Amino acid sequence: MPAVRAAKPFTFCVSRFTNDENGLFEHPAGDDSYWRGYGILRSLFSMMIFMSPNRRDFNPAVLFRNPHVMTLLPGRWPRRALLAGVPIESRLFTTEPHTQLLGFCHWQPHRTVCQTVVLVHGLEGCSESHYMRGIAAKAYRAGFNVVRLNQRTCGGTEHLTPTLYNSGLSQDYRAVVHELARVDGLNRIWLVGYSLGGNLVLKAAGEAGSSEASLAGAIAVCPTIDPAQCAKALEEPRNWFYHQHFLMQLKRRMRRKAVLFPGKWNLTGLDRIRGLTEFDDRYTAPDGGYASGADYYDRSGACHVLDSLNVPTLIITAQDDPFIPYSMFTSPLIQCHPKIRVIAPRHGGHCGFFQWTGKGEDPYWAENRIVDFLQEQYCHI
Repeated sequence: MPAVRAAKPFTFCVSRFTNDENGLFEHPAGDDSYWRGYGILRSLFSMMIFMSPNRRDFNPAVLFRNPHVMTLLPGRWPRRALLAGVPIESRLFTTEPHTQLLGFCHWQPHRTVCQTVVLVHGLEGCSESHYMRGIAAKAYRAGFNVVRLNQRTCGGTEHLTPTLYNSGLSQDYRAVVHELARVDGLNRIWLVGYSLGGNLVLKAAGEAGSSEASLAGAIAVCPTIDPAQCAKALEEPRNWFYHQHFLMQLKRRMRRKAVLFPGKWNLTGLDRIRGLTEFDDRYTAPDGGYASGADYYDRSGACHVLDSLNVPTLIITAQDDPFIPYSMFTSPLIQCHPKIRVIAPRHGGHCGFFQWTGKGEDPYWAENRIVDFLQEQYCHI
């Protein structure tokens, strides 16, 4: 049975894996060859694999219960035209001098009377990651404004800031919320984040406490609330593939940043770095004003401010997540917090939660539960 703390009946959950911008974990956008055989494959799965009898339960088919399959499959499964017909407007949010975040806004016709969802991606993801587009489309069609944000330097925005992104930059997302409230007149704004982005939105909400009246709540999917534990787990041998992928992407980003801001970083020895913790100790920590990698991991964790949360908060994680230890979410601070709801299915991988229910929904079960949760909270206003 999934581990759930339930104070009253509720419905929710969410989507998937921290993606790279270059598409290693996602099918190539616009590649029609990827669709060949899709219908046959889906039919075979439908015939051969058990489907959950209740769309609100997460009980995946046996084939999908391997955490690595669950982690990787959703990003490779073809998804067509998620945001087709949805209006889009690009926008730059200035979060501090010389630093801007690029966002893509999907406004309802009468935006000021609608609630707004601000989406924050995970490590080496971007606003175009499949889970960002998936939940954006569903939230918009459910009546919400949606803003898909790129973290600093992500999504081809290395030129918009001389800094790197990191797990502690929660002030960026508080600044975005403040601007949307002050400039656009929006007064019910949700922060939704995945993995590293999940840590950021929880940290932002915890730091805000009761001071940001326009912040309606936070939803975090497989959040890295204790970065030290997550980095240690990611460097375990069983996670070699994920670790090497992220490290490769981070090194590529450093080279791009060094070209744009000559003299800021010393890349000597970059190729010899063999671990994420070594990379963070050398580059991420000093760039963010931390004394060391260990200091960065400690001070950037949302775990330190969860007790200050004062808005409805949903945390979704899987007990078999390869590199987000489930033990982080079992503390009384989280399980007994009056504002936090936790759902932790036995399976799900890292932001995977992929199954067919046979109840008229697509297989991105967690995205559908996010919308359920948002709508449930809307009814409580």
